[in-house]
Amino acid sequence: MRASPRAALLALALAAATACGGRAVEVRTAPVTVSDLSVQITNNLSQAVNIYATATGSSELFLRQVPANTVEKVPVQGIASGTKVTFKAVTVDGSRTYQSRDVSLIGLYVWSVP
Repeated sequence: MRASPRAALLALALAAATACGGRAVEVRTAPVTVSDLSVQITNNLSQAVNIYATATGSSELFLRQVPANTVEKVPVQGIASGTKVTFKAVTVDGSRTYQSRDVSLIGLYVWSVP
């Protein structure tokens, strides 16, 4: 006994509807982590600077852009307390770069540019 084309089409539509039906999905965001590590940047320049942190043996990490003639406290995420870190400030036009000495980052580090 052979199924009619109409019955085959109905079976296919039913299978597709079942396969594409709603599923319970739970969407979550990652927990917010608060860093106790930060750098207080005093930008004494007449233009904004991009601030980077580089931990010993790691790649450079962009932290934030700090506007001209501003003081900002910038959290340092993804670096463990006590790690040796070098901070770098690059003017937005790329013409000047300033670098801190290596510091063991514990709590707040205060740094002025230039």
